Amino acid sequence: GAIGASPIAASAITGFALSLQAGSAFSTSALVTGKVYASDYANPTPANLTTAVLDMQTAYTDAAGRAPTVTELGAGNIGGMTLTHGVYTWGTGLTIPTDVTLSGGANDVWIFQIGQTLNVGNGASIILSGGARAKNIFWQVAGQTTLGTTSVTKGIILSQTAIVMNTGAKLNGRALAQTAVTVDAGTIKDPAPADRRIKRVDRKFNFCTR
Repeated sequence: GAIGASPIAASAITGFALSLQAGSAFSTSALVTGKVYASDYANPTPANLTTAVLDMQTAYTDAAGRAPTVTELGAGNIGGMTLTHGVYTWGTGLTIPTDVTLSGGANDVWIFQIGQTLNVGNGASIILSGGARAKNIFWQVAGQTTLGTTSVTKGIILSQTAIVMNTGAKLNGRALAQTAVTVDAGTIKDPAPADRRIKRVDRKFNFCTR
């Protein structure tokens, strides 16, 4: 997928050996399958990034405002649990020291409202079952999100502060932070590549039948 940073400049995106052609709206990196955007690149990138930042803030506020269906589950420790879809809320932090399973259908949605920090333990995984999809999982975090060494997390992270992915951590989703994202030899994967393939097939089919 893509990387973007705003309102800070491209100089804040470190460790990616960015390659930028003069006057370009994006740069590239051998570590990124996609494009890299920053607020000091050519138009229309600055305006697009401003819109993206506002959209992230809107999504964060929307997720935080949803009425909870489950409150203070596990007193902030849900390791080993299997959770069905719904809106889960904690006034403090959330810890996931061991594997957690999210069980539900392809259209089910999980929203996790976390009043302080989110910590996924070293080697812990978010496991999906029953057709649940990463693109329908939202982590709204008021504090810092830390994904432990070699952990595997699914979903869209909306963090009011920083997202830190420790060595070898994997995220099938998106890391959207209002301060910074740090990745240490980790991997972030687009949560819905199959959906895009379906759409491309549909467009081709419709064109051929006209």
